[in-house]
Amino acid sequence: MKSRKLKHTRRRATILTAAATSAVAGVALLPNWNAGASTAAEPQVDAKTKAAFQSLADAVFTDRTNALVDQPRHGGKKALAGRFSGKVELSSGIGRTEDAARKQLDDRRNRLASNGEKYSAGSTKVTLDRTQVKGRTAVVVVTENTTLTYAKVTGSEPGTTGFQAHHELTFRADKQGTWKVTKIRETGDGYLAVNQLAQPKTTTVAAKTTTTTPAAPRAAITKRPTAVPKKLTGGEYDYQAMAAYAEKYWTNYNPAYPNFNGAGAGGDCTNFVSQALKAGGWKHVPGYVYDYTRWFGTADIQSHSFVGVNEWSWFAQNSKRTTSLANVYQMDVGDVLQVDFNKDGSKDHTMIVTSRRNGVPYLTYHSTNTLRRSVTSIISSYPNAAYYAYRT
Repeated sequence: MKSRKLKHTRRRATILTAAATSAVAGVALLPNWNAGASTAAEPQVDAKTKAAFQSLADAVFTDRTNALVDQPRHGGKKALAGRFSGKVELSSGIGRTEDAARKQLDDRRNRLASNGEKYSAGSTKVTLDRTQVKGRTAVVVVTENTTLTYAKVTGSEPGTTGFQAHHELTFRADKQGTWKVTKIRETGDGYLAVNQLAQPKTTTVAAKTTTTTPAAPRAAITKRPTAVPKKLTGGEYDYQAMAAYAEKYWTNYNPAYPNFNGAGAGGDCTNFVSQALKAGGWKHVPGYVYDYTRWFGTADIQSHSFVGVNEWSWFAQNSKRTTSLANVYQMDVGDVLQVDFNKDGSKDHTMIVTSRRNGVPYLTYHSTNTLRRSVTSIISSYPNAAYYAYRT
């Protein structure tokens, strides 16, 4: 068959252990100063300044977490990040940007509440990975670990959802020696963090195809139609085993498979979901890696259908291992959800359901590593995306 351009987005992530209570402004944390910190041209950036960099980053992302929690955002007080002044603080431009970000997250919290989901508590911890200083510019790389506790609206929600995200903050020193944040950006291949604001980036690569590429029907996102529950064990596939695998490896990668986490690797989301499906009984279909009627993945070789978002969809439909669901709320444990964020016809992300409570599916995925995030939360964050739900 004639080759064509395919969007080949595999997504990645790494972990979250339990996140601890966040530090507030003015409290010096104890980052790992040996983790790649620059020693050149850095006389004015001492350990105390680095601790302030970390504390301000912690405050920025704690403010975002607080905006998602079902309580007054700051108790009528100024945002934590806005309380910094003197040696390290926000620039006026970033201050306005973060105000807008918190407003957007407030709106997201309200949309969730209207759909019956709330968070009763949140906890964010930011660690400093490295600091690079050149002249009057400091680039600070941090890792955010956040846990959100589900409020018991129905009484059947999971305990928590959590994620890890990576950020880069650029500080510039003014003539008075005050370091001001002038830029904050997400780094890495991951996206879909609960508090992420920007639309995700997508990439395309050329690949050969040797089979048909059927288009799956979109799934509706209207609230809670009648759903037929699956028999989770005792049949051809063990869906509880799929969920157990995903919840075991959502924060740590299984060394029996490659990790598509690095720059240019494409991301680990579909690779991760394929591993979970395999753990529940999906069998290899060996053959040529570009043939989307084939599906296999080991430490040494993987078919494109094992690791690629669109390629997995084509295999799943061609093989009849899946059927399309009319609504995302019909998904049950072991079912798969894919998203096309910009509706360009090429899917961008793959997730697997690991829990279903009171008619709501909860998804676990890599890139950004996330455990049991409700489908309600995802569609509230991306209401204009196209969704594809597969019964496995």
